[in-house]
Amino acid sequence: MNQNNGLIGRRNFLNLTGNGGIALMAAVAGSAFWGGVQANRAIAATVEPPSPDAALKRLMEGNQRFVQHKAKHPDQSEARIQELAQAQHPFATLLTCADSRVPGEILFDEGLGDLFDIRVAGNIVTPEVLGSLEYAVAILGTPVIMVLGHERCGAVTAAVQGERLPGNMNSFVKAIKPAIAKAKDESGDPVDNAVIANVRYQIEKLKQNSTILSERLLDEKLKIVGGRYDLDTGKVTLI
Repeated sequence: MNQNNGLIGRRNFLNLTGNGGIALMAAVAGSAFWGGVQANRAIAATVEPPSPDAALKRLMEGNQRFVQHKAKHPDQSEARIQELAQAQHPFATLLTCADSRVPGEILFDEGLGDLFDIRVAGNIVTPEVLGSLEYAVAILGTPVIMVLGHERCGAVTAAVQGERLPGNMNSFVKAIKPAIAKAKDESGDPVDNAVIANVRYQIEKLKQNSTILSERLLDEKLKIVGGRYDLDTGKVTLI
């Protein structure tokens, strides 16, 4: 943009308006976001969500189809794309590791708009992750959250071995270490024990640090479960 066509550039706008202009832009952006939230909430409210038990049953049945090589690959059509253009109403939320071998829609044989996916190395709970989960539950109305760890998780392995990773990668190792302490005296494979302990630890963080999630749990409108994904078989086992 230039001034020749009656418009002003971003730098000139900031020079003219100063901090007040920045505040105005922030307010407009916030208003647009909240307007989108309200619109999605209104549309989602017209969709009757399944019960937490029914949603979990659907997840596990989808994984069974995947394991048995009988996947249906639902909700991937042009019609589905158009249906979701204005709003989403996923029936389940997943907090999974960012590992490329653990894609939720494939493992549970679901499609567009079915799952609200949050993926981060080590499936850890950070403030941003927690806020995303609260959004899924409070705004989108998903009745089940699954925290899904997986076999031979690199993030968990690094935490167990006490490795110091470069850059910001050490942040997720630090977030997993409290779970390692809980599993240190268990027999069996230390990494696999830690994977399971980490899932349980992250679930406890969800329950302790979110009033939104806790209230939904008390009202029996939400179920939070843990799972372990087996890289060798493709099977998800509830923890």
